[in-house]
Amino acid sequence: MEKRTGLFSNGIIWFGVAISVSEIEAGIEIGAASAANALWLPLVLGHVLGGIMLFFVGLIGARVRLNAMETTTSTFGKYGSKFFAALNTFQLLAWVAVLNAQGASALAGLNLPISFALTCVILAVLIAIWVYVGLRRSANVTTVVMAALTVLLAILSVKLFGLGDILAVSPTSSKIASTAASAAATLGFWNIFEISIAMPISWLPVISDYTKDVEKPVKATAISAVAYTVASLWMYIIGIEIASLGANNNIAQAILLAGLGIPGIIIVVLSTVTTNFLAANSAGESAKAIYNKLNPKIAGVVVSILSAALAISGIMEHYISFLYLIASVFAPMAAVLLVSFYFVKNRSETLGFWLWNIFAWFGGFVVYQIAEHVGSVFLGPTLLAVIVSAALASTRILVKK
Repeated sequence: MEKRTGLFSNGIIWFGVAISVSEIEAGIEIGAASAANALWLPLVLGHVLGGIMLFFVGLIGARVRLNAMETTTSTFGKYGSKFFAALNTFQLLAWVAVLNAQGASALAGLNLPISFALTCVILAVLIAIWVYVGLRRSANVTTVVMAALTVLLAILSVKLFGLGDILAVSPTSSKIASTAASAAATLGFWNIFEISIAMPISWLPVISDYTKDVEKPVKATAISAVAYTVASLWMYIIGIEIASLGANNNIAQAILLAGLGIPGIIIVVLSTVTTNFLAANSAGESAKAIYNKLNPKIAGVVVSILSAALAISGIMEHYISFLYLIASVFAPMAAVLLVSFYFVKNRSETLGFWLWNIFAWFGGFVVYQIAEHVGSVFLGPTLLAVIVSAALASTRILVKK
């Protein structure tokens, strides 16, 4: 009998996914360009809605016991599924490279005596080893790593908030911070919401790679989504606090201000590796969905190594636009998948059905691209794209009735 994963292990996995430099960077972006009293509602709303979508998409994989890209076959057909799997493999390669570059940049700011390029290579090798060993064989190590990382981040959080309190009681610092916040408040409600929901949306084409093996589908998927949402909010809040400290919106400077030397290095390394492991591992799963004779572990190792070259090439310069690109592809895809799985009782799995769903996805994709260039649009590009794709996918159901 195939061994299934339990509730605790899934919670640990998805808590670890959210603990990353990229989540903190997103929080810094919000904190540096938002009024403090106007960011919390869109921040929480984006995470909650993103977490809900994570749950329902992950539950599909848990119920049909297929990986993330394989679950799309009944909705988009064999070739439609391979199309999304190819896009997902590419975006995960780029995503691993982005996280690798962010981790290496943060470590460079901590004055390590090694170059940025060598740091990228070391991080990639650590990720490749973990992918090759596999999640199940490293379960105990993963638990210990996550426990240590959680303790270190709790210490960092306390120290950062302590620094914030010290700065708050200083009249000069308070006045400077207030002036800077007013000048920097360039993000509106839906801009903040968009940055908030972008992170959970980026994991939609990944979550079923892990929920497909759970023992209790509903409970394990719910714990995975909640663990990710809570940890992600925590990382965003750390980023917002860093933005308020006057540390030039720099994670490394904030760590040094907090007085964390070696523990700070451990935080950056572990947070980069734990998140990148899942992304690289899922890239292998997506590669398998394209060509089922591929070994997903080997493909994941190759992605890990390639990510180092991509990170060194300067992918960080396109980080935010890359996040939006992921959302524009996979948010409408997830919307159509959800409608197809939960609301179509007898999926015909005919060419017409698949083509209509691809059209529904494309409609949401186009709406996203248009909305993104408008600026601060009502509902934000992601939610608009989801609504449009879901509505188009539902239209065929209503017509059939």
